Amino acid sequence: MVKLISSHTDVMALWRNQLLPRLIDLTLGTDDVSAWRKKCLRGIEGVVVEPGFGSGLNLAHMPKAVTRVYAVDPAVIGQKLAAGRISASSFEVEFVGLDGERLPLENNSCDAGVLTFTLCTIPDAGAALAELRRVIRPGGTLHFVEHGAAPDADVKKWQDRITPLQKRVADGCHLNRPIAELIADAGFAIEWIEASYVGRPKAVSYFTAGVARNPS
Repeated sequence: MVKLISSHTDVMALWRNQLLPRLIDLTLGTDDVSAWRKKCLRGIEGVVVEPGFGSGLNLAHMPKAVTRVYAVDPAVIGQKLAAGRISASSFEVEFVGLDGERLPLENNSCDAGVLTFTLCTIPDAGAALAELRRVIRPGGTLHFVEHGAAPDADVKKWQDRITPLQKRVADGCHLNRPIAELIADAGFAIEWIEASYVGRPKAVSYFTAGVARNPS
């Protein structure tokens, strides 16, 4: 019995730490998804903190006005996958932590924050957003694109049904989090927002992108 549990644990660790990050790199690196990344990153500048940095898929879309990125991500394999993208960047990328709920940065130390397909997985989304408000200077911006709760009742019902399984196979990923509501409730002032379905199935493809400001 102990051997079986150990084997299952090893398989899950292999999936979570090695295979899943590579799958995410492929599925979230398509042209369609990249177009949404570009939308949310317009106008970003200065020192940026990015919880859920992953394999660095946002780097190529960041403007030249970005001077440094503080990368936060629990998946160590992401750093290896990101190596080429980091080398090609015109700014410095510094890995500073593993947990978006506890950023190892000083208050008001960043000009902007980035969240792309990250709020779905962080266990306590509210805590992560509170940390972003703490480290982003007053007047700074939060740029985001996330998948989340759909506006259609039938689709939302399926999201609620599927989410428990999704959390197990996708390392805690929720399909049904209300992205704009979470960001607004954290105290950010949303300046622009765009949301729509991006392909099928609808339960996993309702995207919300936007820019919110940390009030002065």
